[in-house]
Amino acid sequence: MKKIWDNFLTKQDKEVFEKSGYGIKAGFGTRPVLLVIDINYNFLGDRPKPILESIEEWPNSCGEIGWNCIPTIINVIGKCRKKNIPIIYTTGEVRNDKWDRGSWAWKNKRTSSGKIKRNNNFDPNDIINDIKPESQDIIIKKLKPSGFYGTNLQSFLNLFGADTLLILGTTTSGCVRATAIDGFSANYKVCVIEDCCFDRSEASHAINLCDLNAKYADVIESDDVIKYLDKVDNNLFELPLGDKNN
Repeated sequence: MKKIWDNFLTKQDKEVFEKSGYGIKAGFGTRPVLLVIDINYNFLGDRPKPILESIEEWPNSCGEIGWNCIPTIINVIGKCRKKNIPIIYTTGEVRNDKWDRGSWAWKNKRTSSGKIKRNNNFDPNDIINDIKPESQDIIIKKLKPSGFYGTNLQSFLNLFGADTLLILGTTTSGCVRATAIDGFSANYKVCVIEDCCFDRSEASHAINLCDLNAKYADVIESDDVIKYLDKVDNNLFELPLGDKNN
């Protein structure tokens, strides 16, 4: 089956991957956790708009590219809820004075200027309402691309006894990739859900999926994830009780 990255590879690239042996399927484990990476207003904007319009107010936005993935993402999240699979969201968290942005301030002239004006009251780091976390879900707040860096994610995965990470979200080339590689480095089976990930750049999206699939993860479709979850026991995990009144 033709892959999204095939249009970006040369004939030699394809021959190298084939001859070197990269890209075989690692497969699923038996104890999956869903990681929902940074699906917040910062990376989508407050409503579906063409990306070049959305970035006028939201410089980091993927615009309608991201919003078009939301129905499929809702489907995967819903399936995980039905199967009592742990769902862990990540999002950003920055001080009001922006002091802790650190190296983020070095690479984007608009976000470092502090002169962005929005005609809304959305918090950029709020997860969009369409997929808002429920009380039993876990929210990881982070300052850097990887969901692992400087957070409790590894500790929570240990508590769940997880062996498989199902990763979706944004951006493919940034926080999704960084989290996937750190998951691989921690010896989890990593599955990146292609039709549930998005990026500002089509080329960045495609080539990073190619590289992840070659070395660090299985890049798969949401339909494959649903079929896998159908076979997973409903009572594998002791989830947080949460507050059902919220």
